[in-house]
Amino acid sequence: MEMSKEQRTLRMIRKTLGAIARETAPQPGEEHPLTEQTFEDMRNCFGVITEWEKELAEAAGITTDLRPSFVDEPSDTKVVSIDSIKRL
Repeated sequence: MEMSKEQRTLRMIRKTLGAIARETAPQPGEEHPLTEQTFEDMRNCFGVITEWEKELAEAAGITTDLRPSFVDEPSDTKVVSIDSIKRL
């Protein structure tokens, strides 16, 4: 499925904000060049982007509550044999 213009824009903004955070990270012992307010603004931007991406996904019928699962994790699904289904 192709992404909409809004989805592509949000992805680009998210990637750019992440790159800014990584590239401005100081070496140990150095002071960070960004202010605490700028950090807070960036966190808020990431939050707004996440909310908007979720809204767009829901509008497109895409499930956004997916999370990784492990092989040994209990499953909520129940396997039923086709042979066990009785005909009407």
